[in-house]
Amino acid sequence: MIASAAITHLVVACLVAESIAFYTDIYPSFKSPSRLPKKRTERASPLSDTADESGGPSSPGDAASARRKFLARATALASGAAASGAVIPSAVYGDAAPASSSSVIAVPSSAVAVPSSLELPPIGLGAWAWGDSLFWGYNPKNDADLKEVFEYAVSKDLAFFDTAELYGLGRSETLLGNFRREGGAAGDRVRVATKFAALPFRTKPEDVVKACRASANRLNPGVKAGEEGFRPIDLYQIHFPNAWANEEYWDGLARCYELGLVKSVGVSNYGADALRAVHAKLAERGIPLATNQIQLSLLYRYPLENGLLDACKELNVKVLSYSPLALGFLTGKYDKDVRPSGPRAKIAKTLFDGDAGDSFTGLLDAMKTVSGNHGNAPLSQVALNWTRSKGTVPIPGARSIKQAKQNIGALDWNLTKDEVRALDVASSKVPAYVSADKSPFPKEDINTKLKMFDS
Repeated sequence: MIASAAITHLVVACLVAESIAFYTDIYPSFKSPSRLPKKRTERASPLSDTADESGGPSSPGDAASARRKFLARATALASGAAASGAVIPSAVYGDAAPASSSSVIAVPSSAVAVPSSLELPPIGLGAWAWGDSLFWGYNPKNDADLKEVFEYAVSKDLAFFDTAELYGLGRSETLLGNFRREGGAAGDRVRVATKFAALPFRTKPEDVVKACRASANRLNPGVKAGEEGFRPIDLYQIHFPNAWANEEYWDGLARCYELGLVKSVGVSNYGADALRAVHAKLAERGIPLATNQIQLSLLYRYPLENGLLDACKELNVKVLSYSPLALGFLTGKYDKDVRPSGPRAKIAKTLFDGDAGDSFTGLLDAMKTVSGNHGNAPLSQVALNWTRSKGTVPIPGARSIKQAKQNIGALDWNLTKDEVRALDVASSKVPAYVSADKSPFPKEDINTKLKMFDS
């Protein structure tokens, strides 16, 4: 039982950071150690075995092999922890988490926003499924379909893709890099955001810089930083908070910016307090915090209700909203009779059965009414335009040209104020399809006591 839980913690933290909703009803919350270490033990990153400075896995076969090695290593680490009754941090560091030189961080009560030059289209496309065979069934035979999605977005001048080093353990970045190179001059219009994985054993600013270089190499096949034709990463983000070393990550982000490896920096899954703290720290070096990527949808309204969205607006931090379609539950594909299988089946039961059933049906009815007002637009477009109405940039996933056209088609129309109000009322009656309290992300930095995640 302990071994299983430990393995779960590590796999969740490493591989499903983007999908709180998909796994929080399956995996327990991240547990932080209560003790600080007497001595820190250096361990190599699993990613260093598969995503080195040369650009990581060069083929789907290499990526599959790398994933097997990574999961085997994760299992070994977790099993070692289980033998002594420890949790994940002990599996990585021995007794507990590494001590930080940082003292308790005071959350700035006010701040002056540092202007960011980052320009984003009104919608982006998420590329988690591009290369990820474990959860999305990626098959290299479908690369032509992904390239078609890429080229369609470029043709619409809406080529903004969000990826991460964890997605396919570098395969997603590699695909985007190859597609952009093959696109020639048109590929130059593509903007890519990628993310640093704040894994427990990464504790130094240099870890961020090294990972950034590896991502940049994958996104610039055949060209390295400093060479002619190298293109800096448009947006480099911290994927999720860690239970320690968060200030070190912010220093690493700043170094990536100062070295010219990236054009702008952001965070993901940061709560209001953590947002203010990283914003203030970067501002000391004249670096703007461009974005905070958070979950937001008609079925996940926490950022609207707890002040997180307001904090982002106050600091002029753009919001990228992931899971805007709530794992497909806002597309109209599912109902009381037609339900998804696998892990999402439990979420479907929560939404369609019991007390939530009537309120969720009411939300779908409200969405259908709005759809009818706009030529029977797909319900997915209703959901996407609701997130746009809140001032965010939704980044739905797209693996086929049909999905890409449907997602981007949301820009052909806008919700009226009355429609936004009606959707707000209907969605407020539906319990969140997952609880923020069950998130696997650390809630607090154990060294600085800074609240890191709130929704």
